[in-house]
Amino acid sequence: MTDQAAAPVAAPGARTTPLRALVLAGGLTFEREVSINSGGQVVEALTRAGVEAEMRDADAELLPGLAATPTDAVFIALHGATGEDGALRAVLDLAGVPYVGSPAAACRLAWDKPAAKSVVRTAGISTPDWVALPHSTFRELGAGAVLDLIVARLGLPLMVKPASGGSSLGVQKVSRVEDLPAAMVSCFAYGDTVMVERFVDGVELALSVIDLGDGPESLPAVEIAPESGVFDYTSRYTPGMTEYHSPARVSDEVAARAAEVALRVHGVLGLAGLSRTDAIVTPDGEVQFLEVNVSPGLTETSMFPMAVEAAGYGLGDVLGRLLARAAAEGPITG
Repeated sequence: MTDQAAAPVAAPGARTTPLRALVLAGGLTFEREVSINSGGQVVEALTRAGVEAEMRDADAELLPGLAATPTDAVFIALHGATGEDGALRAVLDLAGVPYVGSPAAACRLAWDKPAAKSVVRTAGISTPDWVALPHSTFRELGAGAVLDLIVARLGLPLMVKPASGGSSLGVQKVSRVEDLPAAMVSCFAYGDTVMVERFVDGVELALSVIDLGDGPESLPAVEIAPESGVFDYTSRYTPGMTEYHSPARVSDEVAARAAEVALRVHGVLGLAGLSRTDAIVTPDGEVQFLEVNVSPGLTETSMFPMAVEAAGYGLGDVLGRLLARAAAEGPITG
């Protein structure tokens, strides 16, 4: 996707000089390389849109650098805990630095997949049944007995995934009960708590939302069709292993229903700026919420840029307008 040459993005109402943006990417998580790729794509898109953009890691030099050379606004392209659990945003709030996206408290909620599913279900949005348990529960009560109860309650097949995290790391589909213990052990490598979710067969959609100042807008759904049938890390990042269709090959009625789900999730979780909701459409047309991402991927194989292009926007323009809005609104102070 390419952005047409554009005049420098300006904050609403006043700016006469190019917007200066700092793009944060990298971090010390399992998703570091994906984040660096996203950050590079963001810098390129912003530069084409006339924004003075620089990429920097979130390390010990970040805060001194921000103090020495202030920026108009920060774009967080960090994936994993560093960019999505709210902690970095809370520090930026303390430092009085404006940034694009959701506030710290909303990020903490969205990062915790079981907690987010609970809030979404309470709001009347359908989501597959699940159970989330820490490693200590299996150790103290006996893994075999606990796993038997999970299978009895949720049935097979199951999706096993870390209770927090992204990029589909640790995600596995389990169709045989004898494969469940190994899947759990593998998943615990990515976090102390595992979420086991009832597998729902259907069409998987990525539903992006942006707010450029006139309220949240749902972009066209992107359909995800992995060759293996499961959108795991390999399917996500290996070229040719997944087909994407943007807009999704669903009826207008289902597309409208999916867009409404994405907007409602964005609202009930208190998200801002941009988000990407992952959902599944059942054979009877029901849209079920899976999880939400407050720092969606922006690599060449990521769904958010596909949705932006399907909506007729340029990626650099969208990101620049989000940054301009953040700069105009200023830092979060309360």
